[in-house]
Amino acid sequence: MSSETLTAVLFVLVVLVTVGITFWASRQTHGATDYYAGGRSFSGVQNGLAISGDYMSAASFLGISGAIALSGYDGFLYSIGFLVAWLVALLLVAELLRNSGRYTMADQLAYRMQQRPVRTAAATSTVVVSIFYLLAQMVGAGALVALLLGVDSETLKALTIVGVGLLMIFYVTVGGMKGTTWVQIVKAVLLMAGTILITVLVLAQFNFNLSELLGAAADNTGKGEAFLNPGLKYGIDMTSKIDFISLSLALVLGTAGLPHILIRFYTVPTAKDARTSVLWAITLIGAFYLMTLALGFGAAALLDTGPESAVATSGGNLASPLLAEAVGGGAGSTGGAVLLALISAVAFATILAVVAGLTLTSASSVAHDLYANVFKKGTASEKDEVRVAKIAAFVIGGIAIALAIPAQKLNIAFLVALAFAVAASANLPSIIYNLFWRKFNTRGATWAIYGGLVTCLVLVASSPVVSGSETALFVNHDWSWFPLSNPGIISIPAGFFFGWLGTVTSNEPEAAAAYTELEVRSLTGAGAEGVVTTH
Repeated sequence: MSSETLTAVLFVLVVLVTVGITFWASRQTHGATDYYAGGRSFSGVQNGLAISGDYMSAASFLGISGAIALSGYDGFLYSIGFLVAWLVALLLVAELLRNSGRYTMADQLAYRMQQRPVRTAAATSTVVVSIFYLLAQMVGAGALVALLLGVDSETLKALTIVGVGLLMIFYVTVGGMKGTTWVQIVKAVLLMAGTILITVLVLAQFNFNLSELLGAAADNTGKGEAFLNPGLKYGIDMTSKIDFISLSLALVLGTAGLPHILIRFYTVPTAKDARTSVLWAITLIGAFYLMTLALGFGAAALLDTGPESAVATSGGNLASPLLAEAVGGGAGSTGGAVLLALISAVAFATILAVVAGLTLTSASSVAHDLYANVFKKGTASEKDEVRVAKIAAFVIGGIAIALAIPAQKLNIAFLVALAFAVAASANLPSIIYNLFWRKFNTRGATWAIYGGLVTCLVLVASSPVVSGSETALFVNHDWSWFPLSNPGIISIPAGFFFGWLGTVTSNEPEAAAAYTELEVRSLTGAGAEGVVTTH
């Protein structure tokens, strides 16, 4: 059996398993609570697996290993940032948000504020963050399939992106949160198993001696000790040093504002289960990011990472699959073909699971926040709300497909870092203020979300990511004036500033009066099932 045939068979098996899970879940989904929150029926362990499945995206598996393979120590900073970010999510928002919300991030914000402006702002931010994150997964899917089929056709990559988009729409519209969660659990188990296998095989090549692995990586790349020390990518000049600080802020603070992660806390029945979820997720995610060391430096040691190599021309996105082929026996060998197909199928499952979670989150926000609470003012039936969520999934999926096709040359870990920057700039300030500041009010919430969001988007649009560089979205144009690739160092403080400014320039006694009740709810979970507001 040829490697292409083997890969195709494994891909089809992965898709069939996930489609089967989705159909099964559709039979268990009977109302809005089932569709949005899986009936709050998942245990802490199950939800922890699902969270890690949602979080360990294609950016983690493909993008981070590629960043390490190309940039050494500086690439590993992505792993550290993604992992440390979980501590912020655990300490600041996980339990409090689960206790005080219902289906979406906006439930918690709108509890003591005016419904329409706050829900509109929160839904807008949720959709923008989700689309940034979706871009990364789609780009990863295109790169994977092109590698496996041995072609470099832009048309084929585009068709792959369309195919993944249609699959994710199917998962969301048919399976809802139950289907999506079980797909994420299966994917988390597959990803951990595949990563452990490749890590062991890589370390075996170097007698399980990490120093020997690092030395081989430094030698093979031709960069010597510089490959193992800070500064290869971010320490070149003052701009790159500031860019590194900006990236670090976005990574560490972004997780606590990611809507597709926050919505997972609503799928468990108790606050204790929410804590258990995060502890399990931290354990799995921590182990995984440690293994990205072996994947990234293993790719640097065993593969060609020169400027014209397949690793470099894919932005690092193909490092893990090509490494699997190398440790399995090399190109043309049966072992190499089997491992390449296996790891690529796992990566494909990863992409499918994450895009389903993202699409569900943004579709839920459109239906629950915009349609049910803004347009229908709370009078929409559950059936109508779920129907609108399914329509929104089609629209959001279409937008993500259209934007992903021109973004195929960007490293997907980098694309996700931009999503983190948007989340930390727009969502995190309003969540933190609402949980801990009594005077915070409607104007503060809307200014924090829109101020952080617009600042972040304007700076990204004006950066080398979009124009003026060899890896930009628009290579032949240059309108960039903002020198940093990640805007977090400016946009995150801007979000907090606008939230403060909006609050102190308006007076809303009813928002302050409702704070005590929200505080009790967030600490105890009392009454969280039916969040109802009168504003």
